[in-house]
Amino acid sequence: MALAFAPFGKELKIVKITADEKTRRHLENLGLLVGADVISMYDISGDVIIKVRDCKLALNRSLAMKIQVA
Repeated sequence: MALAFAPFGKELKIVKITADEKTRRHLENLGLLVGADVISMYDISGDVIIKVRDCKLALNRSLAMKIQVA
């Protein structure tokens, strides 16, 4: 499922990122890569707040749709 639809408070694993290469590298620098564990914290006006490696990150909805989690 897309990260934008993930249940809040549950630990999930990133299984696929369907963004372009530049965006994928940027996400990797933030710790968002295939195999990483993330927790979807909450949603603010469509944007998703996630926790990865003890840090909170905000992703806009279109980017969160490109990150597949299981």
